[in-house]
Amino acid sequence: MFPLPLARLPRPPAPTRLIRTLDPRVPLTLKRQLIEPLLNRTFAEPLAEGEFDALEGRRISLHVDDLGVQLTLTLEGERFRLTREAGEATIRGGWREFLCLATRREDPDALFFQRRLVIEGDTELGLMVKNLLDSREEGLAQGRLGEWLVRFERMARHER
Repeated sequence: MFPLPLARLPRPPAPTRLIRTLDPRVPLTLKRQLIEPLLNRTFAEPLAEGEFDALEGRRISLHVDDLGVQLTLTLEGERFRLTREAGEATIRGGWREFLCLATRREDPDALFFQRRLVIEGDTELGLMVKNLLDSREEGLAQGRLGEWLVRFERMARHER
């Protein structure tokens, strides 16, 4: 039935290597189509209530070091938007730390205090974003974004 024994089939690339390889090749327009709707749906209520208004026209970068992914977000008219411009502040760390932040598996203050997540640049802006994320009791891992985070975590566990 199968021409090759299953044991000799090539192993699919681990998700972290795949992301590190693909991310620089993905155009910003495609990233916008994938990421912006997820963020805007996830944060629809706080965006509508004006909780993120202080970010209007400001830029925050999220740099996931071990994946080689850097995204810069701004707020335009109650909607998050990816931008090419450099962030005024950067929150930097590994994907596991960002996952802990998103799912609230660990206290956000502890992640920053232990320097597993680091704020660079405009510290006041970075802390404001951290506090806004921290104020979300259910975390970010809900809906479609939550499903993707859980799947990625599962796949990454198998790559070790």
